[in-house]
Amino acid sequence: MSLVTAEDLKTELEMFCITCEDDSNLDKMVAQCVCNRMPADQWVLEWVAYSTTKNGLVLSVDSLDQFEHDVLNKRTASKQSFKREERNRPRDIHTINDIIKAEEEEDDLLDCYSTPAKGSQKRALTTPENPHSKRTSALLGSPGVLLSPSCFSPSSTPSQKYSQRGGKGEVVVSFGAVQGTRWAGRKSAGANIQVNVLEGPEDSLHCSYKYMFQRLRDVRNVLTEKIEDLGEELRSHFSIEEFSPVSLPAQDSVCVVGQVCCDCNGRLNAQSVVLEAGPEQGAQQVRLDLSELQEYSLFPGQVVAMEGMNTTGEKLVVSKIYEGIQHPFFTSDVKEETDEEALNVLVACGPYTPSDSLTFEPLLDLIHVIARDRPDVCILLGPFVDSKHQQVEKSQVTETFDAIFSRCIESIVEGTKAVGCGLVFVPSQRDVHHHYIYPQPPFTHASISKNPRVTLVPDPCTLLIDNVTFGVTSTDILFHMGSEEISSGTGSDRFSRIVKHMLTQRSYYPLHPPAEELNMNYEKFQSFGLMTLTPDVLVIPSEMRYFVKDVIGCVCINPGRLTKGQVGGTYGRLMVKRTSASADKKRVSPCLAAQVVKV
Repeated sequence: MSLVTAEDLKTELEMFCITCEDDSNLDKMVAQCVCNRMPADQWVLEWVAYSTTKNGLVLSVDSLDQFEHDVLNKRTASKQSFKREERNRPRDIHTINDIIKAEEEEDDLLDCYSTPAKGSQKRALTTPENPHSKRTSALLGSPGVLLSPSCFSPSSTPSQKYSQRGGKGEVVVSFGAVQGTRWAGRKSAGANIQVNVLEGPEDSLHCSYKYMFQRLRDVRNVLTEKIEDLGEELRSHFSIEEFSPVSLPAQDSVCVVGQVCCDCNGRLNAQSVVLEAGPEQGAQQVRLDLSELQEYSLFPGQVVAMEGMNTTGEKLVVSKIYEGIQHPFFTSDVKEETDEEALNVLVACGPYTPSDSLTFEPLLDLIHVIARDRPDVCILLGPFVDSKHQQVEKSQVTETFDAIFSRCIESIVEGTKAVGCGLVFVPSQRDVHHHYIYPQPPFTHASISKNPRVTLVPDPCTLLIDNVTFGVTSTDILFHMGSEEISSGTGSDRFSRIVKHMLTQRSYYPLHPPAEELNMNYEKFQSFGLMTLTPDVLVIPSEMRYFVKDVIGCVCINPGRLTKGQVGGTYGRLMVKRTSASADKKRVSPCLAAQVVKV
């Protein structure tokens, strides 16, 4: 185990929005990691689980001592029973075969030194026609062996914590008319379900492209066009006569438009907010005074119109904010059949392995769920081979990442063949074998790309499934924007605010500058990262807590991740059906019900 540092712990804690600046606390945490031979990420997971059960215990020396007494000391004591646990731990096909072979060799050796009992019918030692024992043949003949964890990866040690997880199949979030809902696909699953990228292959990102070279002039042009386009929409929608230059002194109330920025390299706060205008309004910046606003929600990169007083030309005292306007929803010319069954869509996001093993046990369990529920379409988001996995980071694999990925998705296709469901594969920035750029081109895989059940799509994308639109992105925009957004007087539902910003800014990633871990190509983002309409369903998986919410008419689902560290995570499922408008021509959401379920 590599030496744990205070910076490692601070980084892991920030993933859960926990800040720690006290050196004494950090020294205590480092000491606990060293004494218990725990890596930083495992210690943080244990602490988060423990503090949650204690109603959000705050980091302090006393609480760390209590944590060590209640958790770490018991963990150390449990190591003394390692031999017993090793004997009872789950085995894969290779280790079971080794045990069987050893037992048979031992039996043969004992037979050489023993005298058969009287009347025994022991068969003479001959070369068998079938070299495998009955137990071995039974194992090799079972249908699950083709999809056994050992077939996925050179790492053949299953995760003990994952196999001992509780709450399997527990529904943790429900939405809509779940009572009496039959979570199963149509009788002819996948037979007549059309899954297409809404823009079509000629207007969508369908292949890789060259990146790692951007001119600042091109980036500026993209940002300028965003301000101009959204500004014109705001002016037209709110009947604003004209926008004034942001730095022009005026004794009367003026209306300006621009992009929210931070005046420093740190995080945005109420005292550091500035508004940057486009070239038509002078391309200047002005500091904002938000003290007169009863409520606001702002983030870097947000295009807004503001009304207020700017008597000196250096500070705008904001009295009103005009936020963006969402696109209209999709309308289809196809006449819907009233007696048509609802569509069952399963949504799952990687990683598909526990953090301490590459055996893909969670993925195998997900395939069993698909075989049981028989959904019509499965939307599977990366990472499939996670770049943040500890064995991948340390290069403790004997195969290429491409080979592991190929075996993974080929097993998914083969394991769901009897169901006949449609499969949509969405890449992730954390897929170690794929292009590390946003927007991200789709996977390329020769053996499955021609399969009619498989659809390979980019990140992000807008899908049209049976006349219902799905907006999909595997990038953790919730976490990125949640770290930068500031608000006052808007309530505590941050997730709804962030999703609303995405819909009204008409973008799958409206944050600027982007998070450090995201490599943005602005020209491609202008072409393929914006929303051309408001989707009926928005799929935005995140490290943050799972949810299903209706935000300004769009049903947004965060299905969580299939694994959370060493334990099982969650997946989502939805029932959708395109229906005609009501008598008063009010739109009816096609999402009838949705759930988030523990794997």
